[in-house]
Amino acid sequence: SHTASTGGDPTSVMWRNYTQLLSAVGVFAILLIAYSQVPSTQLRATSARAVRPLPGLKFKHVPGRGFAFARCDRGYKLVGGGCSSSPDAPANANRRMSGLACNAEAAQAVVASIVCKKQGEFGTEDFKMDFMEGDKPISPWHNIPLEAGNGLYNMVTEIPKMSKAKMEVDTKGENNPIKQDVKKGAVRYYHGPIFWNYGCLPQTWEDPNVKGDDQVGGAFGDNDPLDVVEIGSATLEMGSVTAVKPLGVLSMIDDGELDWKLIAINANDPKAAEINDVDDIEKHYPGTVSGIREWFRWYKTPDDKPVNAFGHGEKALGKADALKVIEETHQHYKDLMSGKSEKGKLWTP
Repeated sequence: SHTASTGGDPTSVMWRNYTQLLSAVGVFAILLIAYSQVPSTQLRATSARAVRPLPGLKFKHVPGRGFAFARCDRGYKLVGGGCSSSPDAPANANRRMSGLACNAEAAQAVVASIVCKKQGEFGTEDFKMDFMEGDKPISPWHNIPLEAGNGLYNMVTEIPKMSKAKMEVDTKGENNPIKQDVKKGAVRYYHGPIFWNYGCLPQTWEDPNVKGDDQVGGAFGDNDPLDVVEIGSATLEMGSVTAVKPLGVLSMIDDGELDWKLIAINANDPKAAEINDVDDIEKHYPGTVSGIREWFRWYKTPDDKPVNAFGHGEKALGKADALKVIEETHQHYKDLMSGKSEKGKLWTP
């Protein structure tokens, strides 16, 4: 009969669908509660700088983690897998740096007292972000330590993901503030957003006096700190200092200069424990490495510039090679500071 061919009368089918829906809702609720209990979401401040925490935990949505029980310091908000250091204060006020007041590594306590101070209007040549320790101006390049402990390294974020303003540590300016790059009298913007957090490692330098090997066509360093592309789920605030885990490195050749791109992940990212080398990136974030390579290959072409090239057969080198690049550029930095290498127009303390 027609009833037999459709699996029973309409009332029975409706009741079966209703009970299945209730079961699915119950399972979802159990999974949601279990997920909220993950220990890493207990986001108490570990910084050496004392801040009174908000009383109690809050159950709220954390971008990149779903709904979770979490707690941040007074005036701080949940961002990604941790606490943003941006207090609810005017844009030009002093602010604590993300990654320091919340979820800081013990070795980062030395920079927990640093604040950022914005001056001028963003998007103009007058804008700059100074770094201060108390009343004393400091340099994000020279005064923030390279190592963050436990095999991690400090990354200074210059350009948050999904933004277009080309911000950078001003290596030639006094105390090296973050400023917007200027070309032909105009501040620079990318023609499209960058999809990852972008910054640099302090106390590193790509020496323009040192010639690379045949794998990079003998290119000389680009005279800047080592660049970092951070692939985690959270957006890192400009000026923040974040402990990152190196995963791999690309040897980009830009206008004949060697411009290494270190690929790393925020140590507090939910996926950080599972991603330990460049090959792991493809397993968890397919297409990310090739995406980084192609973004940097083409990003200057709208300005009628040629595409950028890559050494090492365009291969992303693994973690072991990335650590060698960090050590090499750190040694170049030490040679710069000792006077062994010519500094040219670079500002040093």
